[in-house]
Amino acid sequence: MKYTNAQKVLPEKLILEIQKYVQGETIYIPKPESDYQKWGTSTGSRKRLDYRNAAIRDAFARGVRIERLAEDYYLSVESIKKIVYSH
Repeated sequence: MKYTNAQKVLPEKLILEIQKYVQGETIYIPKPESDYQKWGTSTGSRKRLDYRNAAIRDAFARGVRIERLAEDYYLSVESIKKIVYSH
């Protein structure tokens, strides 16, 4: 989270109005929900996990056992079960 001095970015009238409610405290102003991104979308992590999970589901559909998939992908058996039994 980034902090910005309100006097640098807000009009004086607005600062005076906000001071009626909060003074000398840090206030968080969230961005609009329309600007939110899902986890990992900006770094590509989400895409890599989706690709990995699709490969795990495909291998499971071809008959590879859950225990083997857990070994191959360095995941727990429970994690593999969540992946193959979701969707």
